[in-house]
Amino acid sequence: MNAITKSASAWGRRKRHMDDLSDPELLALAISNEEEATRAYMKFAEQLRSEYPDSARMFTDMAVEETEHRHSLIALFTRKFGETIPAIRAEDVRGMLQERPTGLLKPMGVEGMRQQARQMEANASRFYHQAASRTLDATIRNLFGDLAIAEAAHENTADEIDESTPPTEGRVKETDDAKRRFILQIIQPGLVGLMDGSVSTLAPVFAAAFATHSSWNAFLVGLAASLGAGISMGFAEALADDGKLSGRGTPYLRGLVCGLMTIAGGIGHTLPYLIADFWTATAVAAVVVVIELLTIAWIQWRYMDTPPVSAVAKVMLGGALVLAAGILIGSS
Repeated sequence: MNAITKSASAWGRRKRHMDDLSDPELLALAISNEEEATRAYMKFAEQLRSEYPDSARMFTDMAVEETEHRHSLIALFTRKFGETIPAIRAEDVRGMLQERPTGLLKPMGVEGMRQQARQMEANASRFYHQAASRTLDATIRNLFGDLAIAEAAHENTADEIDESTPPTEGRVKETDDAKRRFILQIIQPGLVGLMDGSVSTLAPVFAAAFATHSSWNAFLVGLAASLGAGISMGFAEALADDGKLSGRGTPYLRGLVCGLMTIAGGIGHTLPYLIADFWTATAVAAVVVVIELLTIAWIQWRYMDTPPVSAVAKVMLGGALVLAAGILIGSS
């Protein structure tokens, strides 16, 4: 068994430091890293192609460059060490950064992919600088040095993804589409849920509170109302629209966001009734209600372009009417 094959067979038994790697192992690790980068960029391009063609094209170009790097590394390895390349990956080396995605990629938006690309290229450039300083072979050191410069340039390319000068029409459209999808898929269902949870549960919570003057009873009613409303709103949002025609995204995500925000809106002014003293609990709950309503108004102003005064006035009026109804019913 030659030295390279023996190294490959023993690799899985222990994790080594980069300083201990031989020249064949350094080259094999570099080849593995380039393969991981190529797979990641092609996966990014595939996920973005239909909605972000400009960014998808950029990731495809980066994958092609990574493939060229891999070809150069393999050509040098086979010329110096033969056809058997040790099976070494970044996770097998102590101290190697693990930002490169492997296997199945976590779902992320286009901005997350761009950030991932920037981190990957920075790590790759750092790796090649370190690898070049650890080999005495002039040919290997020269290639590692060239690749360190190439990866640094790649990092600059990733940095410029968000700063096209001037931005292309396609990139402007990508940015607008991303904002629109975020609002339709996250903000809108979340806002609907928060409004329903914050406002619709006011009446039963305060009705129970003033009817019984018992903090615990008010808490139980508020908890039941919040959970019931959250489940109801979550299913209603998920079943209302499959998102294919409206562009509102997966119904399961919208339903989850809507349901959780509905529960959060109701639980907010329910939790104060864990305070034993009724009037203290009611005062704290009233403050929480004001905070909830102001939060709703802020979201409407920030994401829905609603004038701030109008947003506050409408939300406060609606909340006050529901709150008054609950107090009147509970006190009667």
